[in-house]
Amino acid sequence: MIMLSKLPDSKLIDLYLSGDNNAFKELLYRHKDSLYGYIYYLLKDSDLADDFFQDTFIKAITLIKQSVYSEKGYFYTWLCKIAHNMIIDYFRKNKINNISQTYLAEQPSSELFKHFIVENTIQDNIIEKDQLEELNYLISLLPQGQKEIINLRFYQNMSFKEIAETLNISINTALGRIRYAILNLRKLAQQKAMLY
Repeated sequence: MIMLSKLPDSKLIDLYLSGDNNAFKELLYRHKDSLYGYIYYLLKDSDLADDFFQDTFIKAITLIKQSVYSEKGYFYTWLCKIAHNMIIDYFRKNKINNISQTYLAEQPSSELFKHFIVENTIQDNIIEKDQLEELNYLISLLPQGQKEIINLRFYQNMSFKEIAETLNISINTALGRIRYAILNLRKLAQQKAMLY
């Protein structure tokens, strides 16, 4: 018996195309948490995120059956790209102009501030919480494209190649956006520090 959990995504897709529905269930199980997290990050609305999550997998099934999927080894990135494009289309069709309020996250992962310390003191925890709140505030001031690239790189742990494929931009553009985002965060932090 084949251990589906040990197979790469591309092999699971091949098995699914040959009639093994359990192979697609394994793909869904493997990527559901990360994909839902990505969609929720973009929308900040759980009901809408549930709908887009389901629609993304329905579209993925359709495209796989039509032999459109060809990005071997990058299935998760491909799913994110489908979700991203569907969300953009949704905003365009519904003429939602103020995308930044719902489209970008306000709460980045606290993993950025995890230290290699076995036990934090109460004071360490307070400082970490303050730093996270400060970072959240500074990120909220960035332009939309820079906020999104910060999320994909640092909170979704995507490579620059995966980011470029997800956003349909070049790797150089992705690198440029992250560079400008970090420079802008530094400037904003310096400006805020000068006020105190």
